[in-house]
Amino acid sequence: MTFALADWINPRLQQVEQALMQWIDPDAPAALGQAMRYAVLDGGKRLRPLLVMAAAQAVGGDSAGSGQAALRAACAIELIHAYSLVHDDMPCMDNDVLRRGKPTVHVQFGQAQALLVGDALQALAFELITPQGDDVPPPVQAALAGLLARAAGYQGMAGGQAVDLASVGLSLTEAQLRQMHRLKTGALLLCSVQMGAVCAGQPTPLVMQALSRFGEALGLAFQVVDDILDVISDSATLGKTAGKDEAADKPTYVALMGLAPAQTLAKQLHNQALAALNDSGLPLAQTLPLRALADMVIHRNN
Repeated sequence: MTFALADWINPRLQQVEQALMQWIDPDAPAALGQAMRYAVLDGGKRLRPLLVMAAAQAVGGDSAGSGQAALRAACAIELIHAYSLVHDDMPCMDNDVLRRGKPTVHVQFGQAQALLVGDALQALAFELITPQGDDVPPPVQAALAGLLARAAGYQGMAGGQAVDLASVGLSLTEAQLRQMHRLKTGALLLCSVQMGAVCAGQPTPLVMQALSRFGEALGLAFQVVDDILDVISDSATLGKTAGKDEAADKPTYVALMGLAPAQTLAKQLHNQALAALNDSGLPLAQTLPLRALADMVIHRNN
């Protein structure tokens, strides 16, 4: 069954961009809104929002994927991701000057403003998934907030970043490296899939387990490909500084396994993700966007 991914992505990207432009207030005090919009708008693959919408469609069969809960969840996960990049790039972390093809937020606006941008984006993410009114039912709000908090906190992204910083110059085992990336990168990608499923209704335990396996495999595959691209690509293509992992003596899959084995691992993880979708029992037509996004993750060049 063929699937035109671009035809599916384009209207959803437009929907997400318009919502982000609406919800990130340009008039926040002391030019904070301008810096927040700089950090989020007009850049990035928007993979996490797309996964939210694709998972919602897989579970609910919504051909448009445009439910208000899914849209809010999609934007919220992107705000968390954007805040993490702002803080990641700061001198106290990775000390990078290029992100999404333009100067990083702390370079453009200063370190203090960059810190506040991250704080404000994180808070706004939770504001979006807990709106007043009837847009998102209270039980769905609670479920989304719990998923996002765990994925972003010490059990997920923040914990993974702590391990990453503590591992510079160390030789990690494959199991240790996998755990670090499961937290730092994989947690938000897994959360995207889980949030989308929750937005579509009440998925059965079997479906939720299968989608979680899909998200876990895809999350690790994304990081393995990231490690590969850091070695074989250039800064202009990546939109961020190439070769910085090796320069910083950070543990990566390429450093641990070599380039060819890392590429093989990425393909194996891709196969595991697709197998999980097969096990879900969901109609093939409803899972096509998730399958196509998994293909995109493996074959991307940035």
